[in-house]
Amino acid sequence: MSVERAAVEAAVQGYHDPYLKQDLVTAGCIKELAIESGNVTLKVELGYPAEGSKGGIEQLLAAKIENLPGVERANVSVSWSIASAPVQGALEAMNGAKNIIAVASGKGGVGKSTTTVNLALAMAAEGASVGILDADIYGPSIGMMLGLPDGTRPEVRHEKLFLPIEAHGLQAMSMAFLVTEDTPVVWRGPMVSGALQQLLTQTLWHDLDYLFIDMPPGTGDIQLTLAQKVPVTGSVIVTTPQDLALIDAKKGIEMFNKVNIPVLGVVENMAMHVCSECGHTEHLFGEGGGTRIADQFGVDLLGALPLSMMIREQSDEGVPTVVSEPDSQITMIYKDMAKRVAAELALKNAEQPKAPTISFSDD
Repeated sequence: MSVERAAVEAAVQGYHDPYLKQDLVTAGCIKELAIESGNVTLKVELGYPAEGSKGGIEQLLAAKIENLPGVERANVSVSWSIASAPVQGALEAMNGAKNIIAVASGKGGVGKSTTTVNLALAMAAEGASVGILDADIYGPSIGMMLGLPDGTRPEVRHEKLFLPIEAHGLQAMSMAFLVTEDTPVVWRGPMVSGALQQLLTQTLWHDLDYLFIDMPPGTGDIQLTLAQKVPVTGSVIVTTPQDLALIDAKKGIEMFNKVNIPVLGVVENMAMHVCSECGHTEHLFGEGGGTRIADQFGVDLLGALPLSMMIREQSDEGVPTVVSEPDSQITMIYKDMAKRVAAELALKNAEQPKAPTISFSDD
C-alpha cells in the first residue's frame, strides 16, 4: 500500500505547537518530507530553540505517522534556526546579535534582574547562543548573580572594544566590570544613556541568537533614549501582583507601545507564597494582576513565579536557579517562558513582509 503525502501532512497537522500556536505545516516548519515505500522521513525546523522538548516532539510525530496505513517506519528529526526579528523604526540590526530583548519594569524591587538572568540561562539551556547586558548603571547586579567576583575586568581589543565576560555559558557585559562595588556612579541621564550605548556597541558580542538587556527600573529619559536608539526586537515586562507594581508595569507597556517595540509578554513575580513547612499557598501581594494587565494590553502572560527564598539565595550566591536546580519546577517555568519569548519573536519575523522576487526573461 502506497503512503499518500497528504495523509502524512494531515497527521503532522494533528500536532498543535503550544509556542507557535498553530500546527507545524501551517507554521512553515516542515523542511523535508520524503516517502520511500513504507519509510517516511520528516525534518522539522522550528524558529525557536527547543532542546528540552525536541525528543518529545520527535516521538509524538513519529507515532502519529506510524499509525497511518502502509507506514513501516517514520524517521523524524527536529532542529531549529533562529532568525532576526524586525526592529523599531529605521534602526538597523546590530552586528553580533540577531535579537535584542529588553527586560523592563515600571518600578524596582519586582525581581527584574533575577528574571533576566534566569530567562537568559533558560534560553541557553534550550540550545541558543545568549548574551546579557546589565543596563542598570546605578545598581548593576548581573555580575554578582552570575558569580563573577568584584574586580572582574573584560579584555580590551584595539584599545576601545570589550570582549564580553563568559559566565554559565552566557556572554555578559556590565558597568560593574568597569568600576568597583564601592564606586558610586554619579551621572546625569544623558551620560548614562551614552555609557549604555557604548557598552552595547563597543562589546564584541559573538554570534548571539538573543541578547537580553536588563533595563533600569522606571520609564524615564534613559529608558526612552535606549528604546529610540537601540535596535530592540522585543520587550518583556516584569511585575508583581501588587497594585502599585501593576500601575507602573502598565506605564512600561505604554512606553514600548509608543516607540513601536512589541511587548512579547508579562512575567508575574511573587505570584504566590508556598509555605515550606505545611505547603499552604497564599497570595501575599494580590492575585491575578499579571493576567489582568496582559489581557488589557492583548499580550501573553509568559508565566507566574512564586515568592521563593531559593530563587533569592541562589541568585545572591552566583548560581541562579536554572543552573543550580536544572530539573526543578521553577527552572521548568523559566524554560517555558524562554520558549514563549523566542516563539513570539519567530512569529514576528514570519509576519514581516517578504521582498518581492523579480525575474527577467527573454521574450
